[in-house]
Amino acid sequence: MLATQKLDGITGRGARFGAVLVAAIADTHLPRGARRIPDACLERLRAADLILHAGDVSTLAVLEELRALGPPVHAVFGNADTPELRELLPKELVVEAGGARIGMAHVPGPDAGHEVRLAKRFPGCDAVVYGHTHRPEVARHGRVWILNPGSPTERRKAPQHTMLVLEIEAGEIRPELVVLD
Repeated sequence: MLATQKLDGITGRGARFGAVLVAAIADTHLPRGARRIPDACLERLRAADLILHAGDVSTLAVLEELRALGPPVHAVFGNADTPELRELLPKELVVEAGGARIGMAHVPGPDAGHEVRLAKRFPGCDAVVYGHTHRPEVARHGRVWILNPGSPTERRKAPQHTMLVLEIEAGEIRPELVVLD
């Protein structure tokens, strides 16, 4: 059973009056050496009305650092998260914000057909945010946005470090992939 958290009462501080500004990240894998979240990412996280993390935060201390930025943080656990985070965070989550429903998961399953699977996994959602692959994606499957923010800290096979910013107004989602390099 999916956990659902309703956030429609949030008034937007974002780009347009009445819009809810959501910053989405995944696969931060912190702490690791001298790696840290880039300043450009931190600025967008602080400016958001809501932060979504699609798994592989890694430790509770890092989750607490994200929560200290100000906006509410909603996250799912990933395959590289500590047992403590796995107990604290759900595997899947539906968040309601700005009149839109956003499903969240970490692992999308095999590449082939992942859009279909994710849309079916979160019926009634306007978007699904996932992580794990470190490859950003902004695509539509029917009326559902399939979104992967990539990673702000560990790009792996992706060409750049990235995150997503979603402007949501009256249920309409306008996603923007933000390149951080």
